[in-house]
Amino acid sequence: MLRELITSDVIRIHSDATDWKDAVSKSCEALIENGAIEPSYVDAIYRSHEELGPYYVVGPGMAMPHARPEDGVNRLSLAITVIQNGVNFDSEGNDPVKMLVTLAATDSNSHVDAISKLAELFMNEEHVEAICTAQNTQDVLAIIEKY
Repeated sequence: MLRELITSDVIRIHSDATDWKDAVSKSCEALIENGAIEPSYVDAIYRSHEELGPYYVVGPGMAMPHARPEDGVNRLSLAITVIQNGVNFDSEGNDPVKMLVTLAATDSNSHVDAISKLAELFMNEEHVEAICTAQNTQDVLAIIEKY
């Protein structure tokens, strides 16, 4: 399931991000490049973060940036971004964030199966750690293929 949405072109590995905004921007790059989202989607994530706080930090070291379908989603998509040195999102107990899984959903239902598989992944500390320490996209794909 995840392998259908997560291909090598939507996996990015960066050593650093200057702050949470830079991390979110990096996490959306591949989806903008492949036409899955519009640049306005990044701004919508920023606005939500500023209004609600880092609600999308889903656990220690993990974030799932997303916005509403009408904020610039062209097709259901996911992207994985690793920030090797981590970045603070002001999410007590969860910083630094090293893995961002950006979700772009076209409606309220199309992404439910993907979220279920991501939840399985997020609960497997060994697999999360393997992604966070991945040196290349193939390392990440090797984990994703299990889901």
